[in-house]
Amino acid sequence: QVQLVESGGGLVQAGGSLRLSCAASGRTFSSYAMGWFRQAPGKEREFVAAISWSGGSTSYADSVKGRFTISRDNAKNTVYLQMNSLKPEDTAVYYCAAEDTLGTYYSGTYYYEYEYRYWGQGTQVTVSS
Repeated sequence: QVQLVESGGGLVQAGGSLRLSCAASGRTFSSYAMGWFRQAPGKEREFVAAISWSGGSTSYADSVKGRFTISRDNAKNTVYLQMNSLKPEDTAVYYCAAEDTLGTYYSGTYYYEYEYRYWGQGTQVTVSS
């Protein structure tokens, strides 16, 4: 069983920055493809960013491209989401997700919610104008 714990959320003014962290349990973290999703009030959860198990591939939603950066530290079993130039429309609960690619030979990223088996509880990010 994989457990994911997000941290780093909070209240920030527009134009500011936050770095979210997602700590994962399990000895095979280095084989997990990881992703970040978010859900704003009254809206469906949406894809934000993803990173392959090796860190060699990343993908981003158009709405965050150039402002957010996803990265991972396999030695620390942690994935990060650096968020810069934050906008009020970035306000949402941010969720970390993981999918074990061990044995699949897949080296890319996952974009859809159904592709991820494991989810964290979420961390709130609020951007004031």
